[in-house]
Amino acid sequence: MFFIFSKVLLFLLIPFWWLVILFVWMKFAKNPLLKKRLYYLLVFLFIVFTNPFLYRALVSNWQVNNSPLPKGKVYEAGIVLGGMAGYDKSKNGYFGGNADRFIQTANLYHQGIIKKIIVSGGTGSLSQDEPAEAIFLREQFMANGVRDSDIIIEKASRNTYENAFYSKKITDSLKLAPPYVLITSAIHMKRSVSTFQKQGFDCIPYSCDFEVVPKKNTIEYTLLPDITLLGQWGYFIKEVVGLYAYKLTGKA
Repeated sequence: MFFIFSKVLLFLLIPFWWLVILFVWMKFAKNPLLKKRLYYLLVFLFIVFTNPFLYRALVSNWQVNNSPLPKGKVYEAGIVLGGMAGYDKSKNGYFGGNADRFIQTANLYHQGIIKKIIVSGGTGSLSQDEPAEAIFLREQFMANGVRDSDIIIEKASRNTYENAFYSKKITDSLKLAPPYVLITSAIHMKRSVSTFQKQGFDCIPYSCDFEVVPKKNTIEYTLLPDITLLGQWGYFIKEVVGLYAYKLTGKA
């Protein structure tokens, strides 16, 4: 039930749809005063959610930055979270926008920093009719030179809480010594670390796929409206709401 609710809620967290709803409401409103107020609210929200300075400031503060890993330190395993790949209608796997998770995990392995890779990712679709993401990622890691014996896949998880829950079963059963390197997107790391620690993990966050990186405060990044942010805000808001929802339900 929590999984289904979270998928439905995601739709409601995207500011673009807030603007659509307000616009439709305004068009059909009969009361002139209400129509005027809805118009001002629509304009205000459009300005707020297309402002790059505000978006960059909030996301930058939310992202978890990396601390340098100690030189010469080797970890038993790195745990990389899914959400970077999917399948087309013919069940062919492909990488999505968060593929830096794959790249950084492969780098850590080939640099000898992690001995094994735990790939945590089932399918996040509501229909649950796709193969597990971890299956495709295992094939890609092997194609990238990672030994089959060093790849452990977890295929049951559908969200971050289940990533932690099922990964704990794996690390306990294999008796892999902590701490583990936890690899996921920087914007997703705060919720991930909190959730994994709640499951008893001793983990070191290794953020990648940074949504916002430091840039000079030019007009482009401070004042010029960016309509593409109407979609990007949804991912950030989802992480904020998700973290506190997890805390309220005892998952983080």
